[in-house]
Parts: sequence; C-alpha cells; structure tokens
Amino acid sequence: MSGHSKWANIKHKKAKADAVRGVSFAKFSREIIIAAKIGGPDINGNFRLRTAVEKAKAGGLPNDTIKRAIDKGAGNAQGENFEEITYEGYGAGGVAVFIEAATDNRNRTAGDIRSYFTKFGGNLGETGCVGWIFEPYGIITIDKPQEVSKRSKEEIKTFDFDKLFEDAMEFDVMDVFEDEEEDSYKIKTSTSNLESVTKGLESLGYTIKSAQATRIPSNSCEITDANIAKKVVLLLEKLDEHDDVQNVYSNFETSDEIMTSLDV
Repeated sequence: MSGHSKWANIKHKKAKADAVRGVSFAKFSREIIIAAKIGGPDINGNFRLRTAVEKAKAGGLPNDTIKRAIDKGAGNAQGENFEEITYEGYGAGGVAVFIEAATDNRNRTAGDIRSYFTKFGGNLGETGCVGWIFEPYGIITIDKPQEVSKRSKEEIKTFDFDKLFEDAMEFDVMDVFEDEEEDSYKIKTSTSNLESVTKGLESLGYTIKSAQATRIPSNSCEITDANIAKKVVLLLEKLDEHDDVQNVYSNFETSDEIMTSLDV
C-alpha cells in the first residue's frame, strides 16, 4: 500500500483549516446525495449511505445538512443532479493519477482537471490509461482500544492484533495490518465483501472507525528529483481541493527527505 499510504499521509499532514473544510463539506454532501439516489434514504438498508453519513459526521458536517443531502438524493427536495465519473492521467515524472468525481457539469469538471494536469507538468489521459494500476478494495479501520466493549462480561478479552486477526479471518478478509501513522488496525477486503465484514466485526463487538471503498496502486513510481516531486504534490493537492473531485489516487512515491524539503 506504499503509494496509497504516501498520498494519504501527505493529505493528513497538509490539511488546511477553514478553506479545506468548505471543500470537504461539499464532498461529503455529494457522496450522501449520490448514495441516497442509488440505494435509497434508509441508512440501515443502504450501506454506502451509512458509511457516507458516518464519514460526514466525523468530518463535522452538521446534521441538518446531512438530512438535506439525503432528501435531495432521495428526490424529496430540489437540487443538482450529480453523476459519478472518473478521470485518468499522468503527473510529472510519469506518476499515475486516478480521480473519482461527482459533477453536475462534465465539461466544466473535465476542463478544470485538464488545466491542472497541464499546469503541473502532466497530462490528462484516455479512460483506461492508468485505471488498471488502481485496484478497488475495501478498507476497514479500527482504533486500538483495550477491550472489545460489547461482549458479555464473561467474554470480554484483551483487544490485541492477534485476536483481531483471528476474528477477521473468520469473515474471509484479504489482510489485517497495523497503521502506525493512525495508531489503528486496518482490515483489507474485496469491495463486494466490505459490508459483510463490517457487520460481522460489529457483531463481535468491534467499534468500526471507518469502512470505505478505496483504490490501491499495484505498483509505485519513485520520484527522486525534488522539483518533479513538488509538481506532483501540487497537482494532487489542486485536484483534491476541487469541489467536484471526491477521491484522488496516485502511485507517487518519494523519500521523506524530499517531502520535508518541499515548500508547498
């Protein structure tokens, strides 16, 4: 997960306060609208909507805004008609970039994204040019509590990695690993198995911090030139800040020394 983790860490370390919050709120609302449109407004019966709402709440989106987004998606209120679309391209140095967007104006979104690639030394490509690199998976995150709280008193056990690994494997997961950056454990699943694994672990008493579909690059592109690395980071940040862009994935890799030296 090197490329995935590198970009995730960049975003985590470079989070900007109020300006980014406004963008994040727009992204949260769009995901809720689309999830409700596709699967209906019932959070208990629509797993994608449930995870979208949980993520939005964790990000500080007000409850009334969440309700309005659900109503819009369910067709109970007037609003923009968003559609999901993906874009693919290469950043400076040949770094692969895959973008998931939700837009009500394809021409506007494509024009903006193309201009970002051009500005930072890359190029927007055709559908399929890099998509094969980014394999879809589910990632479940669990913080490191001391106990599994919902078991009966007789069954409460120390919550350690070995126990989680044993329990998770009962649900046919692909991998369980530790994320030291987030002080948490991660469970990797197929996208089709994400919902059943999440519910299965919850039934055992685990508190799920997040459960989401993501994409993980099958290879990485190591950038050793600081100037090129700066262009890549600026491109990824610019894309991530766009209202229409929901997720940005890249196989970008560089050293910690170069990242520290970048003034971006």
